[in-house]
Amino acid sequence: MKVALIGGTGYVGSYITDELINNGHTPKLLVRNGSDHKVMQPEKCEVVHGDIENDDAIGMTLEDCDAIIYLIALIREFPQDGLTNEKLQFKGTEKVIKIAKDKGIKRFLLMSALGANPHPESSKYMQAKYLSEQAVKNSKLDWTIFRPSSLFGDPRGCGRPEFCMMLDKLMLSLLPYPKFLPFPAPSFFTGMNPLDAGDYSLSMIHVKDVATIFIRSLDDESTFRQTLEIGGQRPVNWNEIVTSIAKVTGRKVIMVPAPFFVISFIAGILDRFKWFPAGKDQLNDLVRGNVCDSTELLKKYDIEPIPFDIKNLKYISG
Repeated sequence: MKVALIGGTGYVGSYITDELINNGHTPKLLVRNGSDHKVMQPEKCEVVHGDIENDDAIGMTLEDCDAIIYLIALIREFPQDGLTNEKLQFKGTEKVIKIAKDKGIKRFLLMSALGANPHPESSKYMQAKYLSEQAVKNSKLDWTIFRPSSLFGDPRGCGRPEFCMMLDKLMLSLLPYPKFLPFPAPSFFTGMNPLDAGDYSLSMIHVKDVATIFIRSLDDESTFRQTLEIGGQRPVNWNEIVTSIAKVTGRKVIMVPAPFFVISFIAGILDRFKWFPAGKDQLNDLVRGNVCDSTELLKKYDIEPIPFDIKNLKYISG
């Protein structure tokens, strides 16, 4: 099967490219000029140069393909550079759906997110994911929507953002601090009660497991017109996430209750700067938490999920 990958040079896309090749498929990638170095196993891929704003390039990417996987999304927006989720996630999805219909391609897989919703108080990321879902659902394609919780796993260079490395940079490595001293790591609480600090969890799922699910569902008709939530073997709370990252990087931490509005206020001021590792929207999504039970889905595809533990976080320390 030849599969068009829109967003194939990104974090998830790099693993999906490998998984397609490992299963005898041919990835056909839409690649921006200057990003060829991000293509995994380029000798086994077909590459079309262009971006999501170039209809001709999209059409060339979809030509002769049997399926489409749409992965484009922005962890952080930079509107001043024209980088918004409405443009790249939602409008991009709409555009590819239209061209897919023109090309007679029926199979369409969309990477959404657990927690996608239209509410005004939600992040623009989650709103755009929801709008993309609606665009897919309103099509007559054989679609499957995937809603993963937070992902972890080696980003394999090329500047690809990764959740745990972002947290390490944001909290544990942002300021110089001797590793032999216990670091006062923030355990956020959103209300008035410090006893609620860190009381939110994520169903941390390894990016390789997500890629495996994508590829095994490609020709699985039981997933047509279905929305599938993807999470790991267990919920992981905030304090465990932070202490696990600290152990991998050789730090000692003390979890200290911290009012969330402080970091949210700082992020609101600094998230327009690319050097700051997280935006306000990201942090708000984080403290809302998101968990799901994917036991049946993992069992269906005979996947033993890669656990969120010290061994599987070694990539953080380089």
